[in-house]
Order: sequence, then structure tokens, then C-alpha cells
Amino acid sequence: MLAAGHSYNEISEKLTCTDRYISVWKQRFKQERLAGLDSRYRGAEYRRRTAQTEARILELTRLGPSDGSTHWSSYRLAKELSISQSTVSRVWRQFGLQPHRSRSYMASDDPEFEQKAADIIGLYLKPPVHAAVFCVDEKRAIQALHRLDAVLPLSPGRAERHGFEYYRHGTLSLYAALKYANRRGSC
Repeated sequence: MLAAGHSYNEISEKLTCTDRYISVWKQRFKQERLAGLDSRYRGAEYRRRTAQTEARILELTRLGPSDGSTHWSSYRLAKELSISQSTVSRVWRQFGLQPHRSRSYMASDDPEFEQKAADIIGLYLKPPVHAAVFCVDEKRAIQALHRLDAVLPLSPGRAERHGFEYYRHGTLSLYAALKYANRRGSC
């Protein structure tokens, strides 16, 4: 367009580019002729996530780090596999993995546990006629602590904070009693 005699303004309006852009390409053409019009940066090769990559991410996530850490971060796993952190995050999200979270459970060694549990669940699902079913849990040996530092209150952007030092006054036991009313309203 420059060779045809068009002005920078005409070219920038038609191609929606700046005068600086036109000038850079004009200089490159003057210095290198047609070779100067080739792109200097061809961009990164397009990478597609493969099933093998997903399998490697899932396997290493399951095995955990070998350095003694409790779990992988997406950044550390990505570095280990020489892939991007966002790829690791996407695979974890796709398969519902959250390596930073853990849940605990307790298995009973009581051989009659299943029968006892079925009896309790049966009471909740179908209580006896004219019966009230209450769940009572023991709360014994509650620590009686007195914090040495004041509690810092909740503020915008900051959670309530407790000091870690305390004086222990022994333990407490919690007991409760239930007083119920009969149908006539008297106790």
C-alpha cells in the first residue's frame, strides 16, 4: 500500500493498526527485503493434553512426593513433570482431586458393630409407638484452659485469633438432665 502511494493514515484506517506498526514493517522490508516480512517469533508449539499426561499426573498425585512432603502442590507437580501448573490444576479439577485436603475416619474392631449400628439406626427410622428417641453423647475430660493472651477480634480481612499459650486448670465433665412435660402440660 505504501508502494501504491497510500498515506500512513489511510493504511492505519484500512488495516486498523498504528503508524508505529507500519513504520516497523517498512524498515524491516527496506533492510531485508522479503525475508524481513517473515515473522521473527512464530509462537510456541500448540500443546494438547494427552491421556498419557493425565495418567502421569494422576499416578504421581496418588503416590505423593518422594521428599517426605504430605502432598503435591500443583506447582511442584508441574515442575516435576515439566508441564504447566494450569494443566495439573485442570486435571485435578476434572477428576475431582484435592490433594491438600484429607479426611479421617475410625474403623470399629467390635465384631457386633454392624448389628448394634443397625439397631440404633432402626430406632431413628422407626421409633416405638409413643416413644421419644434422644441421642446422648458423652462429653468427658474437656480441658479447662485459660488463655494467657487476649483474643484478637474478627476484623475485615482477618479471622479471630487466639494466643497459643494457656494455663491449664485441669479437666471438666459435662452432664445434662432432661425434664419433660406430659401431655397435660405439667412436669
